[in-house]
Amino acid sequence: MSELQALQQKINYDKTFDCVQCGYCLPACPTYETMERETHSPRGRINLVKMVAEGKASVQDLEKPIEKCLGCMACTTVCPTNVQYGEILEGAKEVIEDHQVKSTSRKKIEDFLFGSFFPSGKWMNTLGNLTWFYQKTGIQALANRTRLTKLAPLHLDKFEQVIPQQPSPKERSKRAKRYKRKRPAQAKVAFFTGCVMDSVFFETNQNTIELLLRFGFEVVLPEQQTCCGALHAHSGKVNESVELAKRNIKAFEEEEIDYIVNNAGGCGARMVEYHHLFEEGTSWRKRAEQFVSKVRDISEVLVEVDDLVFNNSVDRTITYQPSCHMTNVQKVKNPPLQLIKDVPGITLKELDRPDFCCGSAGIYNIVNYEDSMDVLDVKMKDVCGTDSESVVTTNPGCLLQMKLGIEREGVTQTMDAVHLVDLLLEADPQQK
Repeated sequence: MSELQALQQKINYDKTFDCVQCGYCLPACPTYETMERETHSPRGRINLVKMVAEGKASVQDLEKPIEKCLGCMACTTVCPTNVQYGEILEGAKEVIEDHQVKSTSRKKIEDFLFGSFFPSGKWMNTLGNLTWFYQKTGIQALANRTRLTKLAPLHLDKFEQVIPQQPSPKERSKRAKRYKRKRPAQAKVAFFTGCVMDSVFFETNQNTIELLLRFGFEVVLPEQQTCCGALHAHSGKVNESVELAKRNIKAFEEEEIDYIVNNAGGCGARMVEYHHLFEEGTSWRKRAEQFVSKVRDISEVLVEVDDLVFNNSVDRTITYQPSCHMTNVQKVKNPPLQLIKDVPGITLKELDRPDFCCGSAGIYNIVNYEDSMDVLDVKMKDVCGTDSESVVTTNPGCLLQMKLGIEREGVTQTMDAVHLVDLLLEADPQQK
């Protein structure tokens, strides 16, 4: 196989021919709307991929357009020819990663972040504990008062403002691995805690476990579970992503469970596509298919439980910001809305453009901050137009992004952002 043929195979050249350049994707693409350039549209990116695969453009020509893609997959929902844009995008990212020349220091940083930091529950707990110490001791208040936070790289000072208050190390250490019910269980589920979700939104994860128990499920947390691999795949590190998928498949195989439940749209989107990482006919493909068949967003399992009563009325006007990856990849649209509508006292005001991305997209809002904010500003115009008191979402990245959007719009006194799980638990659900 020649070098060009190998590149064509890795970049999914054959799939680019499904794109007929019709332009149906253009109105659906957030970056095309905010950047107003053909190269920042799905069809423009696909055309560039094809040119690179044919030797008519360099991999370097591809870098910026691919890096600026949010990966929201909104284009796939309107494509009349069913172009597999996600596979083309990941192939392009892998090729770009292969061709990038990186300094020794950058390699070491990336090796630590992707090889040790995100896949490690211990590191995630350490991050949460350090954040608690930073908040609890007054260092955060001092840093903000003296404007030391402005020295943080990658605009991290903006996100520091919207990170929720963290539980103490003692509270984190109390979490059990198994939760059984006194009454017969509806089903036994394994909860995928996630890396960022468990570190930054630990309380929401605890609320997820409590909610599952109240809705009648037995819950187990497999000890060997790890990062879903989405962040690795988004960064072109496909081999590392495959290894993480294998670790998760093995971890959850050890439990006799009915469902693998997650509460993060991005994590769920990665896990429902695990089988695509392995060749058909292989043992890993079969194991991945078994894994995928059990993956559910928490809203999917909760909405099936009908013998419930909500004890509290949540008298609030809210709007729902759906996670792109949950909607466009997991294809989960109605369950969250149905659960919201079941909560007494809620007034739901739907967005004009609910499927428009919020601009978070994994770590996109960190590495492409200004572009992310342009997308967020469009989203917040829609959100603020609803005059809602709360924005409800189902993904940690979206949740932080919406909190940041509320801060940028100066409406923190009248609006907040909450995870669907926290909203449901506020209504105090109980089985009849």
